[in-house]
Amino acid sequence: MILSKFIDELPIPPILKPRWKNQFYTYYEVNMTELRQSLHSQLNDTTVWGYEDGYPGPTIEVESGEKVFIKWINNLPDKHLFPIDYTVHGAHRDVPDVRTVVHVHGACVEWESDGYPEAWFTKGFKQVGPYFRKQIYRYDNCNHACTLWYHDHTIGITRLNIYAGLAGFYLIRENRERSLNLPSGKYEIPLMIQDKTFNKDGSLYYPKQPEKPIPELEMSITPKFIGDTILVNGKVWPYLKVEPRKYRFRLLNASNTRFYRIKLDSGQLMYQIATDGGLLEYPVGLKEIMLAPAERADVIIDFTNLEGKNIIMTNDAPAPFPGGDKPDPNTVGQVMQFRVTLPLSSVDTSTIPAHMIPVPKTKEQSVTRVRCLTLNDNMDQYGREWMLLDNKPWDAPISENPKLGATEIWYLINVTDDSHPIHLHLIDFQILDRRNFDVEKFNKEKVIEYTGPAMPPEPQERGWKDTVRANPKQVTRIIMQFGPFTGLYVWHCHILEHEDYEMMRPYIVIR
Repeated sequence: MILSKFIDELPIPPILKPRWKNQFYTYYEVNMTELRQSLHSQLNDTTVWGYEDGYPGPTIEVESGEKVFIKWINNLPDKHLFPIDYTVHGAHRDVPDVRTVVHVHGACVEWESDGYPEAWFTKGFKQVGPYFRKQIYRYDNCNHACTLWYHDHTIGITRLNIYAGLAGFYLIRENRERSLNLPSGKYEIPLMIQDKTFNKDGSLYYPKQPEKPIPELEMSITPKFIGDTILVNGKVWPYLKVEPRKYRFRLLNASNTRFYRIKLDSGQLMYQIATDGGLLEYPVGLKEIMLAPAERADVIIDFTNLEGKNIIMTNDAPAPFPGGDKPDPNTVGQVMQFRVTLPLSSVDTSTIPAHMIPVPKTKEQSVTRVRCLTLNDNMDQYGREWMLLDNKPWDAPISENPKLGATEIWYLINVTDDSHPIHLHLIDFQILDRRNFDVEKFNKEKVIEYTGPAMPPEPQERGWKDTVRANPKQVTRIIMQFGPFTGLYVWHCHILEHEDYEMMRPYIVIR
């Protein structure tokens, strides 16, 4: 069934109001529920899961340094929307089918409030995972102004829970950013981009079996999920009416597997002003923006002098990335439409600043430890793809134990054919470089022999990141300082089908 494009208006998630706020702290409650929602006007309403009765969830806005407490409340039914694969670690039949835990992606947060995958809980906290510590999470928001997002992080079923709708924006603000006079208010809009596939009745489709089914087993772990429709903020191929002026868009790739290479069919530049972890030193004018799953890009698009024009945001990233099929330009090659049809309500005095904030480089001389970590592709006992980090499953003993305050360089050695978005919890890092290497020699002799020069990060990656594209047959080097908290965190591939099938490892920050 082909759905018409650009017939539904882009929804903008509401800002969540706190239950309580004083000069010391802010308190929110966020309910997870099952609901029916219109995702396209030619479809029946779709059953989804949402936060505060909406998919995506409401946007949570906080100040840098604000002490925020959130009680995440699971009010979901006992039956999952999608088939559970009981052969996956953490999702065997000895745990409830419907369990959740929330991770604020990119947050600088104590480990007990980070949404550790085994800290899950069920409705009414009746059952909890082995690492569950508290019902009310505390967020210190020690980040600068940036675009974060919150989403489910339950071991073994993250791909299903996020696909069902459990995701929303979490924005950190501060006065230094306000002083830059960027487009704001109704001219600042978050855009959560996802792909999905629908059944004829309007319900969401997720595969029950891998491509080669195994008759004796009911399974749903698949090495990738590529949907055939694109949604923005929970609407299929929406349009947005804009004024002929500058707008700020916070782009988020919240897809399970799909990468996006975003362009505007008008050929105009987008000005990227921030990465995952906040503002860049100066704006970067780009014709295209690559977003791996979980990456964010904060951009300004100028619609001045384009009155009456319709501009389509397109996507031409192959799926799966980088070796898959090119997207059909008539379907998933399109994301949404901007209609420059609103009259200018006031003079546009917002700016694209020439300089924003200094982003000092972390010095390699300060490094106390270098770690070489492989990204591996294996087969499980049923012949299914089994991706691992450092060739270790989730339950192997913890091998990454940085000291509080230590600076480390991690060499991400990708011997697979896929690009993997690698995400570290707790900290932001900087990308040092990427470099091609001889994979065959490495597999045989465990020696890195480079076959080309070091490639510096792209200009729009030269800020603080929490997710990096580790490209196939390349060594990607990242540098970071661990802190300000100690405790148990994780690092993982953010292709959710990989993460759920053990491309995730715990790490511990020690004193």
